[in-house]
Amino acid sequence: MKIVFVSNYINHHQIPFCNAMNHILGGNFIFIQTEPMEEQRVRMGWHEGECLPYVRRFYEEEAFCREQIRTCDAALFGGTDEESYIQDRLRAGGLIIRISERLYKTGQWKAVSPRGLKKKFADHTRYRKAPVYLLCAGAYTASDFRIVRAYPKKMYCWGYFPETRHYEMEGLLNQKGYGEKRLPYILWAARMIDWKHPELALETAGYLKEKGVDFHMDLIGDGTLRPKMEALAEGHGLGGQVSFLGYQPPEKVRQYMEKADIFLLTSDRREGWGAVANEAMNSGCAVAANHMIGAVPFLLKNGENGFVYEDGKEERLFELAERLAKDRILCRRLGGEAYKTITEVWNAENAAERLTELIGRILKQDNMQDNVLPTPQKGALSPCSPAPILGERKARRLARRFEEAGSPMTQKG
Repeated sequence: MKIVFVSNYINHHQIPFCNAMNHILGGNFIFIQTEPMEEQRVRMGWHEGECLPYVRRFYEEEAFCREQIRTCDAALFGGTDEESYIQDRLRAGGLIIRISERLYKTGQWKAVSPRGLKKKFADHTRYRKAPVYLLCAGAYTASDFRIVRAYPKKMYCWGYFPETRHYEMEGLLNQKGYGEKRLPYILWAARMIDWKHPELALETAGYLKEKGVDFHMDLIGDGTLRPKMEALAEGHGLGGQVSFLGYQPPEKVRQYMEKADIFLLTSDRREGWGAVANEAMNSGCAVAANHMIGAVPFLLKNGENGFVYEDGKEERLFELAERLAKDRILCRRLGGEAYKTITEVWNAENAAERLTELIGRILKQDNMQDNVLPTPQKGALSPCSPAPILGERKARRLARRFEEAGSPMTQKG
């Protein structure tokens, strides 16, 4: 079986999955990069994947790439809005697996736009009965595509799969804490822009200080809001508890995560997935995350392997951080379960195995809408499980309902 993955360019979040696919397929895997990487990404070290043997560049060898797309057994398509790369395959009825984050990151009310609906029909809805499937890179993706009546019974759970590291878990958890006193160590890492909400990390720190909780917090990242964040920290008198570390390379970020007890994930609904969640959980951090982040309902079971707070309810975030900082046993337990979630289920190797199995099933049978893989356990979600339709109103109800319960946001009922 030959599989081709077409996307704008390869990055460090895709490389582990692509490596796993190439290994499973014995070299019958090609990643076709459709455009050169932006200079900013190159400076951040994202260009390293371009040297991989399975990466080919459409803009340098168009004829070869078009032939590979046309003749492969299955084409994965994501990361580019330009349909011309797969038009020949669409017309020929070849199997296509689209990979997409949600359509309406700023609000599902935008689905009423006639112009938008016309484009969604052209790109997606008209292929309802064609061999075109959807991997939903985020828990709200299926709900968005259901609005435009696309991919009925052909949508599957998916995500981003950065490098998964395997530690001796007790050793990993034992080394956590800040400084010689092993203070509760809280970490935030993202670009300092509005929808990542770095101010919530600092408001959390201010709350903890007022409560008399011992802790240290590091903020990793740069951006337009950094001067305001530094002023906010000064206003709260956090000079002794909070450090701004600026941009750090991915390897260094993981080293900080390995030491951190608690990771705050404060982005709003515009975070389609949030691969930093995978990395923090893989590093044994107890994660406290906004329920509207795309990865959260797939990865986190509230009270079992992390905490989820309702979007807009910042006081709940503060309370969760306080609880984790005071209860080191609970923090350690959640971090250990988070580690298991990534190493046992939500990792590149498992995703590649399940996707190749799903594609094999689709290719072998006529009924394209009954392809369901077994899940690791009853009710669990994993890569290539049928994607639940998690609308925003339901998600908010579940975030409230399961604030104290150890139940997945996506469970039925």
